[in-house]
Amino acid sequence: MQQGQTFLVLRRLLARIRDIMAGEGDPQDRLNRLVAVIAADTAAEVCSVYIRRAGDVLELFATHGLRSTAVHSTRLRFGEGLVGEIAASARPLALAEAQNHPSFAFRPETGEEIYHSFMGVPVLHGGRVVGVLAIQNVQPRRYADEEIEALQTVAMVLAELVGRGDLIAREEMVPTVGIALVPVRLEGVSFNDGIGFGTAVLHQPRYMIRRLVAEDTRVEHDRLRQAVGEMHGALDEMLRADDLSGGGEHREVLEAYRMIAEDVGWLRRIGEAITSGLTAEAAVHKVNNDIHARLGSVSDPYLRERVHDLEDLASRLLQHLVGAEDAAPELPEDEDWVLVARNLGPAQLLEYDRSRLRGLVLEQGSPNAHVAIVARALDIPVVGQAQEALSRVAPGDVVIVDADHGQVIVRPDDDVRQAFAESLRARNERQAAYATIKDQPAVTGDGERVLVNMNAGLLVDMTHLDECGADGVGLYRTEVPFLVRSEVPDVEAQTRLYGKVLDYAADKPVTFRTLDVGGDKLLRSWASGEDNPAMGWRAIRVSFDRPAILRQQLRALIRAAADKDLRVMFPMIANVEEFDHGRRLLDRELERERRRGSVMPSSVRVGAMIEVPSLLFQLDALLQRVDFVSVGTNDLVQFLFASDRVSARLHERYDELSPVVLRVLRDIAQKSDAAGVEASVCGEMAAQPLGAMALLGIGFRNISVAPSGVPAVKLMVGSVMLSPLTEYMERLYDENQMSVRQKVRAFALDHGVTI
Repeated sequence: MQQGQTFLVLRRLLARIRDIMAGEGDPQDRLNRLVAVIAADTAAEVCSVYIRRAGDVLELFATHGLRSTAVHSTRLRFGEGLVGEIAASARPLALAEAQNHPSFAFRPETGEEIYHSFMGVPVLHGGRVVGVLAIQNVQPRRYADEEIEALQTVAMVLAELVGRGDLIAREEMVPTVGIALVPVRLEGVSFNDGIGFGTAVLHQPRYMIRRLVAEDTRVEHDRLRQAVGEMHGALDEMLRADDLSGGGEHREVLEAYRMIAEDVGWLRRIGEAITSGLTAEAAVHKVNNDIHARLGSVSDPYLRERVHDLEDLASRLLQHLVGAEDAAPELPEDEDWVLVARNLGPAQLLEYDRSRLRGLVLEQGSPNAHVAIVARALDIPVVGQAQEALSRVAPGDVVIVDADHGQVIVRPDDDVRQAFAESLRARNERQAAYATIKDQPAVTGDGERVLVNMNAGLLVDMTHLDECGADGVGLYRTEVPFLVRSEVPDVEAQTRLYGKVLDYAADKPVTFRTLDVGGDKLLRSWASGEDNPAMGWRAIRVSFDRPAILRQQLRALIRAAADKDLRVMFPMIANVEEFDHGRRLLDRELERERRRGSVMPSSVRVGAMIEVPSLLFQLDALLQRVDFVSVGTNDLVQFLFASDRVSARLHERYDELSPVVLRVLRDIAQKSDAAGVEASVCGEMAAQPLGAMALLGIGFRNISVAPSGVPAVKLMVGSVMLSPLTEYMERLYDENQMSVRQKVRAFALDHGVTI
């Protein structure tokens, strides 16, 4: 069914559903008529509605097609059968052969054995699963995405009838307080992989600032100095903890955090606020709000982490100045536990006894949060951006932190606990496999070498290089030092930083991307006010309008790479002339350093990022000029589909594993190979093993991912044979589907590829 036809059918169906719901008859009668109408309009032989009862039981309330005697008799627990799996995961499920699915549970009283295909969606009311709507067909059938979305829309309308409390008692629809609360599944983002079980402990410190105006500013300055001294002492004590005494990324983070605590600029701003007439605590609060207002809404994860560091430090300073309004939460005795918080800094995490801490759940945060890096050192799974976690989790609840899949299960039943226990055992086996390949090159099953590099943006990230087994740094974001300071760093400061990066890398290559600010990453003194900053004054466009800043950065890179290989990459190139202009500026700085008698880099390689579609039409000319290209799939995909990648409504609508994107990437790979130009991919598409596998099939042999993704990608590389993969990918380029993700996944499963 075409999308336009689907919309017409859906509108007609919704009109009929509306009439039935507003018509006469008791709720059960209306529900019976609804399933018949839904079955007819979706061309299904079966339509069934299961409604949630107390104790996480799904009862068959109405059906068209199954045996009528099964109504109010057939019951499934959450997680049991296909219907139970939909309810437990709160996600739709569509299968051409339902009985082949491992979760299929045969119920002979329903007479459903003659039906092959199955599609079901959760019925949600108030953010809670209150039932499941399912259709079935006799013939095997692959349901289109549009059909799944249409059934979800129907389920949303159906939820109104269920949520009224007419079909079952309203008491069963509302979670109760205490141990009788039903399970809850929260979606989030994995900040640090792993699976953990434990009793919930809520971190909710509050600070009451009762005095805003200072009576004597000298007294307030003294109070600030005393509080800062106490804070430094507490941080130093944490650094001496036994489980953090070794070297590694976490040590670098904590020492960097300690240095931020001594930052004279931050403390000077607080002092200036006191001088203006505020109390010490009011001054800390004001400066914190100023920083949050200026930088808190940016999408760049590295910059957001700096905001979190300063918020954490402000919270610690307030603790020393006014004390916590609430006492620290009491930890369960002799039990494993999970910490739930709005946000958390690395020092706040370390204040808790970690001997039984099994997981961390954050309502906010970023994947590159310092707390995640410290948690990694302590082997603590972290799920962030789990909205409403503090309101949905009660102290003492049993919580499963499934950071491998970015989800949190609150108050799981015994079956769910057992399933996650099995997942934990499987994960431990997978981690053991990672350890065996960390120091080995990534080579496919048929002997093809693949370079797996990592992305970085802070000096502390460079500690990942050896830990994760990356071949080098495929993308170093040089803008971070610019964004975390109130002033532009000078040549000397940049030279020191880039020199340290190259020292960390030793003999491994590092590709420096020149300044990529603009959009939502403006420097403090710059203002944009653009309606569409993602396609506005950003990246190389800013650098060309501020040539002194770009030339100083290039100068610093040249000096830092004395007697070393230098790789420089220009971002957001829209046409060949822009690359030529950037190359001329670099050549001018190279000549300047030669005349000064500076020690020159042993080699200089210059590349461009391919992320603006217009450059695709000048690719042949570009490949004659560059030493390498790197595809930034994040921007390229959003520009190809005219789809803002930060839009919640469009987040899952356009897939990078679509034929359109695959064809574009294939052309880049083929033309680069023909021109003898190194081509890599450094966007999010390469970060997951499935996307990385597709890139190998397209023809790429060089990818760059987040450090945490390197081991999994290397394991995938070792399990794949390129010849059948390349042949299979050829079949997908001319598909007309929105996404071929499931087909790519099916290939991986059929060929034993580790994804």
